Amino acid sequence: MARQVEVPPYEIEEHVTVDPDRTALVIIDMQNDFVRADGALSVPGAADTVAVIRQLVKLARSTAMPVFYSQDTHQEGDPEWKIWPKHCERGSEGWQIIDELKPAPGDRVFEKVRYDAFYGTHLDHELRLRGIDTLIICGTVASICVHYTAASAGLRWYRVIHPVDALSALHPFDMEAALRQASFLFQATLTKAAGITPAVASKRSGPAKRPARRG
Repeated sequence: MARQVEVPPYEIEEHVTVDPDRTALVIIDMQNDFVRADGALSVPGAADTVAVIRQLVKLARSTAMPVFYSQDTHQEGDPEWKIWPKHCERGSEGWQIIDELKPAPGDRVFEKVRYDAFYGTHLDHELRLRGIDTLIICGTVASICVHYTAASAGLRWYRVIHPVDALSALHPFDMEAALRQASFLFQATLTKAAGITPAVASKRSGPAKRPARRG
């Protein structure tokens, strides 16, 4: 039965300032199976966020802000395929991060087996090592992997920033519910990508030179 549900209000900030030395960009699951129209679990609107996410990456590169990727990863017989169509099988084309957002040397890529990018990975450890306390979290899917990662970050007392135009969801209801929950439950800051500006020039000498690693 169709129902209409009123979305409680939440605020989208026009301008948000971050310290590049204490902030990381976290890109969630921008993989072929989610972003491409012919992907196994294609997300409406995901392709439309690519240009916006690229601008966030450009901001990160220009300020030596670290960039972290999550990569949804499954093996044959994964129980998650009883919930969703078979997707993001390790080593497949659909599992690959899209070419437009290909990780650069120095970026960290975390293969995750569940929705939350902190679950079973070293993401929190890597962030703590770098003195990071603020996460700009973008990608797909807003109400699932993005949301559970952001919630997990919030529970660890990271400051979470969601650039809403760099998020995509399976359904508009899911997007609204995720943004409301993020804003209300763990005080995430909602804004648009163009509204994020660095407070000061980064003290880092530049991006790390080591190759991108997977973990």
